[in-house]
Amino acid sequence: MSTPVAGGLNARGITVRAGTRELVRELSLTLLPGEVLAILGRNGSGKTLTLHTLAGLRRAAAGEVTFDGTPLGALTRRAVAQRLALLPQDLEDAFVTTALETVLIGRHPHLALWQWETAEDERIARRALAAVEMSEFAQRRSDTLSGGEQRRVAVAALIAQQVKTYLLDEPTNHLDPHHQLAVLTLFRDLAGEGSTVVTTLHDPTLAARFADRALLLFGDGRWHLGPVRTALTAATLSELYLAPMIELGQDGRRVFVTA
Repeated sequence: MSTPVAGGLNARGITVRAGTRELVRELSLTLLPGEVLAILGRNGSGKTLTLHTLAGLRRAAAGEVTFDGTPLGALTRRAVAQRLALLPQDLEDAFVTTALETVLIGRHPHLALWQWETAEDERIARRALAAVEMSEFAQRRSDTLSGGEQRRVAVAALIAQQVKTYLLDEPTNHLDPHHQLAVLTLFRDLAGEGSTVVTTLHDPTLAARFADRALLLFGDGRWHLGPVRTALTAATLSELYLAPMIELGQDGRRVFVTA
């Protein structure tokens, strides 16, 4: 179990419930600069609810989430958005915009009230589109983009937000294998530059490849946190997914498949 420290995003003894179900019990977690933390578990085990609790979108049933020692609930949503960015599992656009306009939304936490985006904001947005290989789609309407293209634009908006903590809910949704690896490599590189990345994933092979630590949620209050080398094993994953898993080796990487 991690001991919370003052800096960055921390959870201290948080409990996550859905109705009468206790999904996560007394989770203490220190999120470190430069690391990628993967959250894994079955459907309904509390991955998204835990991520939303860390983002301050819902209150923990017990315990506290802090950023730099300040309870998230004491910060304005603008202040939170200047510190951390959340990629939801599914996105619903109420308005049709261009890809560039969508990415510029990521700059809004840094703008004053009624302030328009500057040339620098547009430069940052275009650079974020380039990072997800979407530069040529800058003026495309959002309703003409495929699901995978929309997902990459959403990732670009997150990058344009320029925070130090990224919370990602199934970032590989709708992406083909090439873009799954590209997006996870992008956030791995951001962690290498000092950011903190927390991501829910369904694929333990991707978690083993890109994450430093793994948080396993069993859906009944129990959880396990540790380095991916020791936390992700055939035995722990078989218990986690209630299905027999085996570990294979390929080119120095670990691959997990159902037996």
